Amino acid sequence: MGRFVAERAKHLFSRAASRYRYLSSSQSLFYSSTPTLSTSVAPLYSESFGSSPPVTMDTISPKVAKCEFAVCGEIVTTAQRLQEQLKKHPESLPFDDILYCNIGNPQSLGQQPITFFKEVIALCDHPNIMDKIEARGLFSADSIERACQILDQIPGRATGAYSHSQGVKGLRETIAVGIEARDGFPSNANDIFLTDGASPAVHMMMQLLLRSEQDGILCPIPQYPLYSASIALQGGTLVPYYLDEATGWGLEISELKNQLETARSKGLTVRALVVINPGNPTGQVLAEENQREIVDFCKKEGLILLADEVYQENVYVPDKKFHSFKKIARSMGYGEKDIPLVSFHSVSKGYYGECGKRGGYMEVTGFSAD
Repeated sequence: MGRFVAERAKHLFSRAASRYRYLSSSQSLFYSSTPTLSTSVAPLYSESFGSSPPVTMDTISPKVAKCEFAVCGEIVTTAQRLQEQLKKHPESLPFDDILYCNIGNPQSLGQQPITFFKEVIALCDHPNIMDKIEARGLFSADSIERACQILDQIPGRATGAYSHSQGVKGLRETIAVGIEARDGFPSNANDIFLTDGASPAVHMMMQLLLRSEQDGILCPIPQYPLYSASIALQGGTLVPYYLDEATGWGLEISELKNQLETARSKGLTVRALVVINPGNPTGQVLAEENQREIVDFCKKEGLILLADEVYQENVYVPDKKFHSFKKIARSMGYGEKDIPLVSFHSVSKGYYGECGKRGGYMEVTGFSAD
């Protein structure tokens, strides 16, 4: 028995040593999307097995190291440090509080949540409350009715259960009805993907479209840094186009053409065009004619149109009106098979301001079924 244990230990040690040598010789596999070897990458472990930390900026994925999200960057870090200072030494600074305006986060700035939404969410998460006598006094009849409608659409009436990978079918059907009412054109629940906010939907699209650094995405500058961060994370290339401040941050087709031609001359395959309308952070609302030009441009150049439309309910000037790119494309006669279009929306903005609850969707049209 002792000989067996000794031989087994020797065998396991030999396997471990071989595996360590393999890791040392092929470590570049952890850092590159291509199976090429490189001697410039720092080893995962030292010869002494642990004399240096295995996870450092030198050993993480270079895609992550390259990724930046400016709205959570240096200014915010400084604000957080000052906030800690205020807690410990309240008199040390010439102000009492810090308001974080680096990102659209309405409830943190005092916007009160809408009671109806909170009541419905509470009832859906804990439906047994509706069986109690006190419920009618605590919750509005509208909230109870809506919660019952939603629960009837959820298999097992359980919000804590896994659902369809695109989200609960009944809820997607409700969203499709809303899109159809907004645009005047049909919407299919099977084209809708529920996501925990619009950001994961953007990440999913970048993951889907970007195959290597040779794939590019046209993005507006100024932009919401989610896009540059996501493109870097997926190993693609950001192709910037610049909005014109002199014309109210307008989008010029000539600028798009120029940046597209420049990118293609460098050997890039530009896959998609990101348009943020209404603009973030610029706040502009595109005119219908400009939107038609953009749709025609994408059609002519074979680009996927990625429409960030999360601020569609935040238009406050009487002479501006939001129109979805899907509505524009359909009104121009382009059907679902004519142009690939993805629209992103979220409950973080609009009049909801439910950033922390995480709710959103993308409507994907013009993609092949597979």
